[in-house]
Amino acid sequence: LRQIKDLFHASADERRAHLVSVTGIAGIGKSRLVWEFYKYFDGLAQVIYWHRGRCPSYGEGVTYWALADMVRMRCRISEEEPSDAIMTKLGGVLDAHVTDPDERAFVEPRVAHLLGVEGGGRFEREDLFSAWRLFFERLADVYPTVLAFEDMQWADASLLDFIEHLLEWSRNSPLYVITAARPELVDKRPTWGAGKRNFTSLYLEPLGDAAMRTLLDGLVAGLPEGLAAQILARSEGVPLYAVETVRMLLDRGHVVQQGSVYRATGPVETLEVPETLHALIAARLDGLSAEERLVVQNGAVLGKTFTKDALAALAATGPSAYDTILAGLVRKEVLSIQADPRSPEHGQYGFLQDLMRRVAYETLSRRDRRLRHLAAAVHLEATAGDDDELVEVLAAHYLDAYQAVPDADDADDVRSRARELFVRAADRAESLGAPREAQRYYAQAADLADDDLGRAELLDRAGQMATRSGVAEEAEARFAEAIAIYSAAGDTHAAARVTSRLAYVDERAGRHALAIERMTGALAVIGADAPDEDVALLTVRLANAELFVGQRERASELIERALDMGEALGLPEILVRGWSAKSILVAPMRRREAEMLMRWAADLALERGLTERAGAALGNLSDLAFGRDRYQDALGYLERSLELAHRTGDLPNTWFATSESTYALYHLGRWDDAMAAFVELPEEQLPSGHVLISPLTSVLPIHLYRGELDAARALRDVYARLETSVDIQERSCYAAGCAVLALAEGRYDEALERGEEAVATQGLMGAWPQNVKQGLVAVVEAALVLGRRDKVDELLAIVEGQPPGLRTPLMAAHAHRFRGRLAEGDDADADFDAAEQLLGDLGIPFWLAVTQLEHAESLLRRGRDSWALADEARATFERLRAAPWLERLEALRTPVPEATS
Repeated sequence: LRQIKDLFHASADERRAHLVSVTGIAGIGKSRLVWEFYKYFDGLAQVIYWHRGRCPSYGEGVTYWALADMVRMRCRISEEEPSDAIMTKLGGVLDAHVTDPDERAFVEPRVAHLLGVEGGGRFEREDLFSAWRLFFERLADVYPTVLAFEDMQWADASLLDFIEHLLEWSRNSPLYVITAARPELVDKRPTWGAGKRNFTSLYLEPLGDAAMRTLLDGLVAGLPEGLAAQILARSEGVPLYAVETVRMLLDRGHVVQQGSVYRATGPVETLEVPETLHALIAARLDGLSAEERLVVQNGAVLGKTFTKDALAALAATGPSAYDTILAGLVRKEVLSIQADPRSPEHGQYGFLQDLMRRVAYETLSRRDRRLRHLAAAVHLEATAGDDDELVEVLAAHYLDAYQAVPDADDADDVRSRARELFVRAADRAESLGAPREAQRYYAQAADLADDDLGRAELLDRAGQMATRSGVAEEAEARFAEAIAIYSAAGDTHAAARVTSRLAYVDERAGRHALAIERMTGALAVIGADAPDEDVALLTVRLANAELFVGQRERASELIERALDMGEALGLPEILVRGWSAKSILVAPMRRREAEMLMRWAADLALERGLTERAGAALGNLSDLAFGRDRYQDALGYLERSLELAHRTGDLPNTWFATSESTYALYHLGRWDDAMAAFVELPEEQLPSGHVLISPLTSVLPIHLYRGELDAARALRDVYARLETSVDIQERSCYAAGCAVLALAEGRYDEALERGEEAVATQGLMGAWPQNVKQGLVAVVEAALVLGRRDKVDELLAIVEGQPPGLRTPLMAAHAHRFRGRLAEGDDADADFDAAEQLLGDLGIPFWLAVTQLEHAESLLRRGRDSWALADEARATFERLRAAPWLERLEALRTPVPEATS
């Protein structure tokens, strides 16, 4: 507790966000620790904004429930308030804290959406995250703000994403986040807190014997030594065991409360203490009266917290009938009542320990469970009306009722209702930018489908959400099952539609040959049918796949066919995909046309809300900018693409934009930023290659130019699979990475060979994609060392022989640089000057510094002053921490010993 307090005061004083993750097994004291932290604020003169949210276990978690609870607490909104009352109370808080009109207009509808108030619109994930973050930031602008999340082992994945987003973007706000969870949280999110500077992890270990004995003595004065020893031996350091034992003694009248402690009423040496905590709680339940046990069992069906009205609905009695029983259960410390008037759960009852709820639930027969779940669902439906905020909980009640007695007379109706609710839950999760939760709900709905075709449709939707979440194996399994069902039913178009989605997953994983095989087979089945969206989508996706394995004529034919269908049928997505593919096709010789086509694709995608396609088109625009050495423009496109991917929770496009940005940052001299971006890429995704290959032409050379050979070798090995890829771009990037590594290691013949492999692919994406540029520089450097002047002239002729409209400034600069090194006497200066001018205009500091160094070396050999150039190069190399180049600079100042006779 002292450590948590100290971290809180440090974050508040320094106005920075901090996350404390408290982990421990059930009963170890996590909730008590959070409560003690809350009570600590009572003694502070400073006002603290406190928010508590609990992640419900029912229905495998409810999307963002704990976060919504915190907003309700701040706005004094109860769980059952109507929409107009919610908006009034929310508006009051926003009036006080979000005073900028534009910001208010952005925040209000998105926070209302979190609370289940539908305004008729759908919001992208990043928009929602930004609005929710701003809500808490504006609170923190007034007073330090605490967000306490309990039971985080049940948190939905998107809530974990939001907390990480909050810490990253609100790092300069006094926001203090504390999470309490069982160890299962780490299984759900192994990287929880990894790499975060503002993160502290606390694991609550079992108490030692001395601390447990102090706890027992504090609870019950005069506890007999034999019984105390028995409790200590069986508790194994878990405070809850000792507390539940004392509660059992209280239930049975062996102890009585006197003030703040309990005292034994007489000898209790004969009490049989159950060996396990589970058995201990079961023994406590056995000691309750029949009426009390019924209330506890009904409450267990409702969840960890519940209302008197809900209890009454399960037993068809009035709420007042439970007052005496509930008061007794609170007195016996089986239940607690939420007394905080600010809590949205004010007046609700809840289990002091979730383990008590679980044990009570297990005592119910399957038929009793079914009846109670159905009653709970009917009550919640009547309470919620058209509000979908509780739809996940409703779906789970119907599912549990169905699974309890699947052969009941009305089982089909119950199953159908559960399926309908899971689909609504999935739609809601998707609208909240939570594709992982949407995927789970669609999959659950599919398992409850009445017919095969209905199941296939839901599996397809689950696969799409899994693709967006970056869960490739899950997407493959869902798509494959849907295809099998459609094929068996003879629905060839639906099978082809899903096949194209499965092929996309294959491509992401680098299985290009398999993707092409799948799509070619599907097109053979439906290609001759009347054109429709399924035929068009399959055609354009196959065209794109063929293009990247070098089948340009086949790709061109398919692209034109797809564009014809897109125009004739008015299909925006097909036009976007077709223009994008055609742009890539014509880029080698008609770059401006390629850029125009890609802009059309991006603009139409944005206009029609095709966010994923817009992100991909913007990424391709960045690649075209790379080809013309406009690295700042390229970075701008990638930042827009990244923003779109964040909005929809699209992890694959997030990774793509992040990967590509490393290349722009490398050339712009922002090497630390490039390395930071690279760290954000999941290591397990890198070997798949495909859209994550830029690090071979950015991060790998940064390692080399900083003298970090081992790191460069390790990165090359990560991508070793690309050596035999059928994707020309993948194979070429790998060859370019191997070339510069071999050059740095002094293996010049290998550098020349691998570099030429990269250069040979220049016709695919334009004359000078990044892999070709890197490969050509490595080849020329190796050829110079090997004395292969013929090879140098051959390669420079390729650069210098390009038509003016296809030349790239960076390669022209390299050509001048190499000509300067080959020139004799003062003729070298003109070439070096031209290279320096081009590189300076491009804003590429590293290669400018290299050119300045080489120019200085040339001047020094001719006995001329070179120190101004050397000093400029030194400043750049020092900033970039390019150690090998600094060593080479130092050699300029080392006098050459005179020869002796």
